[in-house]
Amino acid sequence: MDIIKVLEERGFIEQITHDKELREELSKGSISFYIGIDPTADSLHIGHFIALMVASYLQKAGHRPIILMGGGTAAIGDPSGRTDLRQMLTTEQLDSNVQSIKKQVEKFVSFEGENPAIIVNNADWLRGLNYIDFMRDIGSKFTVAKMIAQECYKNRLETGLTFFEMGYLLLQSYDFLYLHDKYNCKLQIGGNDQWSNIIGGVELIRKIGAEDSYGLTFKLLTTADGRKMGKTAKGALWLNAERTSPYEFYQYWRNIGDTEVRKVLCMLTNLPMEKVEELSNLKDEKINEAKKIAAFEITKLIHGEEEAKKAEEASEALFGNGGNTENMPTTKLESKDMSILDVIVLIGMASSKGQAKTLISQGGITLNDIRIEDVQYRLSDKDFKDGYAILKKGKKVFHKLEI
Repeated sequence: MDIIKVLEERGFIEQITHDKELREELSKGSISFYIGIDPTADSLHIGHFIALMVASYLQKAGHRPIILMGGGTAAIGDPSGRTDLRQMLTTEQLDSNVQSIKKQVEKFVSFEGENPAIIVNNADWLRGLNYIDFMRDIGSKFTVAKMIAQECYKNRLETGLTFFEMGYLLLQSYDFLYLHDKYNCKLQIGGNDQWSNIIGGVELIRKIGAEDSYGLTFKLLTTADGRKMGKTAKGALWLNAERTSPYEFYQYWRNIGDTEVRKVLCMLTNLPMEKVEELSNLKDEKINEAKKIAAFEITKLIHGEEEAKKAEEASEALFGNGGNTENMPTTKLESKDMSILDVIVLIGMASSKGQAKTLISQGGITLNDIRIEDVQYRLSDKDFKDGYAILKKGKKVFHKLEI
């Protein structure tokens, strides 16, 4: 299998270092590759989805995944794409997050078979480093002028780039060198925002004398206007069911724009390309069928077929006026006497009261199928006649309120 061609066909690949050499290396037989995940939360989010899908395709093509948990590098935090310093986490928090994330990774790569994946934690080798030795052996291979020219640092120079953060590139580069020497790892993969960090590792290995280090970045999942997908009023779209319910997860993909259908089907499902092309070419109302299939397939990958079916059934019942609320996202309120604005923000339909007011003024909020027009409206007993109330934003976002 020409795995690079497969990844290109599905729209994954953004950049490759030493393109021709890497293709030859992959064609010779199995190689080890790695992907890094900084455990800054106890769950992966949709931004990690693409990376794990690429890892899955590479493993199916016969290559061995190394899942590197950044228990060490997360103590600094990657400055890429940031305008401020990341929140500092304790060692205990990082270690706990690593354990939670491992369970999610297993849904994408296999830890059994001929080329079983392995999970490593860079805390095992980074936390015990001797600063003087590290800076002499590794830091001496990097020039400050070249580092601050990288996009990940340029964007932070005016807002206060710290020397602490500059060390991230050195540590991630050292990770690649460590894995290269211990596990014969030859390839690092990551999102296109990781290009600078990946190049650092590739060049470090080559400066030390090896010629078999490569980097590959994939495109980030974005909307037609260039915004990152996976953002909701509540924040990130998480892969943990306790953070984002299977129903909410399903509904997000059910409601994507028409222009995003092909990209989502290509990158977030395992459907063959013939089927992807067939679904992507549907027009007008028929494109909604493609969205339903995409939502089901993606939810199945993350939460399993049973939960995907429940989410699908709940969605169909609601859109068909069947009133099935069993699998609807639900929030238990402490009191019935609450401002509608507070409730909208509480359940994540809006990120602020100002945004909630705008939704109401535009006619976008209904309670039990009655449009809310008064921004001062307060919930009361009459809204909970059946023991619950249904709040709806637009036509496709539902939430069940209980006391």
